[in-house]
Amino acid sequence: MTSLAPLLQSFFTDRLMTQRQASPNTIASYRDTFKLLLGHVQDQTGKSPSDLAISDLDVTAITGFLTYLETIRKNSIRTRNARLAAIHSLFGYAALHHPEHAAVIQRVLAIPTVRIQRNIVSWLGQEEADALLAACNQATRTGRRDHAIFSLAIQTGLRVSELLDLTVADIHTGTGPHVHCVGKGRKERRTPLLPHVVSVLEAWIHEHGGPPEAPLFTTTTGTGLSRDAIEQRIRVAVKNATTSCPSLKGKRISAHTLRHTAAMRLLQAGVDTTVIALWLGHEQISTTNIYVHTDMTMKEEAIAKITPSTAGAPGRYQPTDTVIAFLKSL
Repeated sequence: MTSLAPLLQSFFTDRLMTQRQASPNTIASYRDTFKLLLGHVQDQTGKSPSDLAISDLDVTAITGFLTYLETIRKNSIRTRNARLAAIHSLFGYAALHHPEHAAVIQRVLAIPTVRIQRNIVSWLGQEEADALLAACNQATRTGRRDHAIFSLAIQTGLRVSELLDLTVADIHTGTGPHVHCVGKGRKERRTPLLPHVVSVLEAWIHEHGGPPEAPLFTTTTGTGLSRDAIEQRIRVAVKNATTSCPSLKGKRISAHTLRHTAAMRLLQAGVDTTVIALWLGHEQISTTNIYVHTDMTMKEEAIAKITPSTAGAPGRYQPTDTVIAFLKSL
């Protein structure tokens, strides 16, 4: 094996798993990045991944891979940047262990990310959220489960990965009701629950009947739900809700839309953005500021404060005669 294979192995086992204690989602994302990268380089050079050296992953190979992601695989800029972040992480680790490849490593680390066009956040108004919840057929187990998922997501703003990782024991419905979750970077947080959501979850947990360590939201066979399954159930609910709420038609709604809805409700209720950042588990307050840019009500209130008064009569200033006399005397 060349220096690349042991480097890649120690990067995952030493850096990601041991030092950083990266989440399974992060490890899976990095794994997929390097599977794609090594496969692409193999196609270009004819070398098998186990025969590749660090020098084979030079700036030309990496930029060619990024172009391949955008043009052939049709990946988004966000995905392209995420793949590059994984590569940068590997080469940052390589800089400590293989200084003999410093020139190659520095050039790869210098590859910039691409600026992302930030679209306006999509979220649900009160009527739209109510229509989505009402569209869940609560005469069926699946409908009752979907209603519980959507109610929890809209109120707490949990990420879809956090919803999927919840167990029965993570829902606390006694004094100080809250949901406990482990988010990005293995950061724990507890989010308060409103009474109506507590009622929905208590009913679901009673019907669920599983042990405390069992997944909270399951399929009809008792296995945990997947991300695709939740997104598909949202699409079904939105389609059914469109008849009673036409504003949902043509609106792109995903599990993240429900998270945005929770954030916008807090913002419009006057909650400070630093509190919203803690509520959502944001690492930086700048991430939360996207909701401030989205809220037209706040912008309208701001512009109202700076709108000039129209009480005075329009027209040019006319100096008094004494002023003109003074100026003429100069």
